[in-house]
Formats: sequence, structure tokens, C-alpha cells
Amino acid sequence: MTDRFDILFVCMGNICRSPTAHGVFRQRVRDAGLAEQVQVASAATHDLHTGEAPDPRSVAHAGKRGYDLSDLRASALTPERLARADLVLVMDEANLAEVLARCRADQRDKVVPLTRFCSRHAATAVPDPYYGDTADFERVLDLVEDASDGLLDFVRSGRRAAS
Repeated sequence: MTDRFDILFVCMGNICRSPTAHGVFRQRVRDAGLAEQVQVASAATHDLHTGEAPDPRSVAHAGKRGYDLSDLRASALTPERLARADLVLVMDEANLAEVLARCRADQRDKVVPLTRFCSRHAATAVPDPYYGDTADFERVLDLVEDASDGLLDFVRSGRRAAS
């Protein structure tokens, strides 16, 4: 892999799912020695929590598995961020619809569900744990770790289109 690859994770508020994916995948990228080649970021479709740290429950559960989310802050999805990203990974159907509605026609192919990269879990979405309990935050991590492994393989392959 020689070119820089820009990956953007997106959920509604950028305080639970997308920062978890950001932190997990960022660690996978670092561990693989690809930090110079792969840019990892996350954003929100709704401007509800801009500037806020991830939900403390997301931080705690991620921390138990060795992922540090403490430096992340919620930020909004902008046209510039959409244009810059090589791959935009959304957490569920609502996020997919929202992001596609904001994309130019030539950007649509790079917007895909994160779960497309799962190999161990048969899931079509990463469910929002915000109103849930411990098991919901652990489920998010299970799905994100699974998808991150597949995503890392995809990035290493040098492909750019996820379809």
C-alpha cells in the first residue's frame, strides 16, 4: 500500500458507535504499522454533540478491551469530509440514507455499512447502544472488532471500492 487511504466512520451523534469504530480501527492500523498510510476519522450526521467526548460508557467498555477513545471529540459530517474520504462507513440504515442524501452522485459508491466487513457476525447494522445497557455496548465492540479485521484486510489489499 503506497497511497494514503482516508477512512471516515459515521453515526448519528458521534459519541458511541463511530468513535468506538474510530478508536478500534485506529489501533488496528497502528498495530499493523500502517499509521502513516491510513487516516482514520469519525463524524456525526446530526450536530447534537459537537466538541463532546465519547459517551463515558463507550470509553469504559473500549478501555476494558485496550482501546483509548479519550482524545476523540464529536464532530459534524461536512461536504469537505465527504469529499476527502476514500471510504465512508456508516453504522445503520438511517445513517446510510442520511449520508447518501448529502453525497454527490460520484461519491455514493464509497458509502457502505461498516458491517459489510464483518466475517464472524451476521449483522446488517451496528445498533445504537445509547439507551441500552452493558450488553449493548459490548455488542457494538464485538461488531466493530469483527468489521475492523475485515476492513484492515481490505485496506491491505489496495482496493478502493468496497462493492
